[in-house]
Amino acid sequence: MCDSREQRCNVKFCVKLGKTFTETFGLLKQAYGGDAFSRTQCYEWFIRFKNGRQSIEDDPRPGRPLIATDNTCIEKISDLVRVNRRLTVRELSEEVGISIGSCHEILTEKLNMHRVAAKFVPRLMYEEQKEHRVNVCQELLGKADNDETLIQRIITGDESWVYGYDIEKKVQSSQWVGKGSPRPKKARQVQSSVKVMLTVFFDLNGVVHFEFLPQGQKINRQYYEGVLKRLREKIRKKRPQLWRDNSWFLHHDNAPAHSALLIRQFCAKNQMTVLPQPPYSPDLVPCDFFLFPKLKSVLKFTIRHWH
Repeated sequence: MCDSREQRCNVKFCVKLGKTFTETFGLLKQAYGGDAFSRTQCYEWFIRFKNGRQSIEDDPRPGRPLIATDNTCIEKISDLVRVNRRLTVRELSEEVGISIGSCHEILTEKLNMHRVAAKFVPRLMYEEQKEHRVNVCQELLGKADNDETLIQRIITGDESWVYGYDIEKKVQSSQWVGKGSPRPKKARQVQSSVKVMLTVFFDLNGVVHFEFLPQGQKINRQYYEGVLKRLREKIRKKRPQLWRDNSWFLHHDNAPAHSALLIRQFCAKNQMTVLPQPPYSPDLVPCDFFLFPKLKSVLKFTIRHWH
């Protein structure tokens, strides 16, 4: 195919001779055959030259650089994201002057970043609380390093609601189907109003003590004191060695009923060593992230009658 600038020069020559567009296009087809400009291309350049254009070169294009994912663009996007992590891909691409696809490539492949939604948590800790959490964790790790039997002597406990009827998880309702089979359906359900508060204490060897909250009773400091008394009796029967040596540690969270002055006095009077628990740290309580989820997973979609 011939150089397009050559055909533009011939179109310009025809315009200077006073030829009409139809005559110009016909001469171009006669000279170049199948390689000639299309009718639209010929008309565009014919009008340009007729309006006084002299250059046969293409107009300069101010578009984005050929390499939109170079180090300069990567650094600009990295700096923008660090200042404001809520910027969208579109906003970043407009700020840097590159396409949305190139911007997304830089974020995911060059910077190894992905966008996530904020996770709702019960409470955000202050810096002092975070520092206290770190100190408590370091203290516990130090005790575990200095005492190999520490984990074996910890008895931890907590309370949780257990429902008479609990909805099964989405994963539990999954089933095998053949290719082309319709997806199974299930009606939306809610938990039953029948529920009971379970209090349980366990250690490395299993459950030491559990009980259900009587109807109409609230978990307050007086009730929890009674729970600890019954727990001590169970330790005496089930963990006689720990009882004789008084070498066991009580671990519970800092709920109001657990951290009340009455409870602290009871533990001190009976020489019960309580492990520290930082505020708003349920992930450090084995009941919350280990025992209760496993227990409730078994009870999903089952009916229990409480007496």
